[in-house]
Amino acid sequence: MRKSRLTLIAAVFVAAFACISWAQDSKAAVPNAGKPPSAPRDAKPGREYSGMYTFLKDGEFVQITVEDEGRVTGFVSRYGEGQSDKGAFLDQYFRSGKLDGNQLTFTTETVHAVWFDFKGSVERGEGKNPGDEGYYVLKGVLNDNRSDAEKRVTTHSHQVDLKRFPAEASPAPAPRN
Repeated sequence: MRKSRLTLIAAVFVAAFACISWAQDSKAAVPNAGKPPSAPRDAKPGREYSGMYTFLKDGEFVQITVEDEGRVTGFVSRYGEGQSDKGAFLDQYFRSGKLDGNQLTFTTETVHAVWFDFKGSVERGEGKNPGDEGYYVLKGVLNDNRSDAEKRVTTHSHQVDLKRFPAEASPAPAPRN
């Protein structure tokens, strides 16, 4: 019985050594093996800007997903400020959005008589690596539009710098076919 255990242990060590040797040989035969994959060859320009960015107040954010042909989808998640929604978390999906180079525009749907328009650019921020906080910043003018009971619209413009959240805080955009 003791001899069969020793034989089994020896066989496990030989198999493990063979696997390690094979893995080392495979890495040597395949360029960049063991390194993080680079962007796919067919990656569309601007997809790297997809992610979650700060919004006007702490706890609020805007999620942006750059799709084919510069189409941008996403939403603003913010705290309500009206009498009926004070402090409630509201999601406002994009009605339209476009990325042309680094020029970004979007308009949200109207929720409780409020909608937003953004016109600006995606710039490199202070983050040192692509996954760092503030690696990209949305810089531009954000219009906060509000309609009253008489359908009069009041617009407040804000010059904004919306910083990208760190990669681990942003959900990865779903792959699209």
